Amino acid sequence: MTQPTLVRKHVMEGQYFVSDDPDLVMTTVLGSCVAACLRDPVARVGGMNHFLLPGETRRADLRDAERYGVHLMELLVNGLMSHGAHRGRLEAKLFGGARTIFKSSDVGDMNAKFAERFLKNEGITIVGRSLGGASGRRVEYWPVTGRARQIFIGEASTVAAPSAPPKPLPEGDLELF
Repeated sequence: MTQPTLVRKHVMEGQYFVSDDPDLVMTTVLGSCVAACLRDPVARVGGMNHFLLPGETRRADLRDAERYGVHLMELLVNGLMSHGAHRGRLEAKLFGGARTIFKSSDVGDMNAKFAERFLKNEGITIVGRSLGGASGRRVEYWPVTGRARQIFIGEASTVAAPSAPPKPLPEGDLELF
């Protein structure tokens, strides 16, 4: 007997996706962004979003709203409910929120705290999380079973660290590359 072929759905920044397909796996790649993976284990439906900034949609015009966590969290919860989920049974797993750019503000931390606060305020139980750090993540999520897997992607500190300026060439020399 052959195993069913998995269908992959990549969730890009500013997107969300909901499914009850047991052969579907949702994927995304995160740095400072956060992905919330929510499901209703009884209705056997789940979904994932991928947001860039926690922000509030009232400060953004409609073209930028999809980048914000508050907008995408609401879309994800409503999308699950339109597929038969009940708010009281939703469970969540959170990923991302790395500090990939070492400047004064830590957007990854703000994203992670926003997602946790949103879920707490909505009464949605967090059953797993992998937030923070300095590494990006590739995440896979099976929405029907709630299974999740992540693979860390390098150390952001080595990518973000400034490199030494090139040594000046002596006058008259030519550098080919």
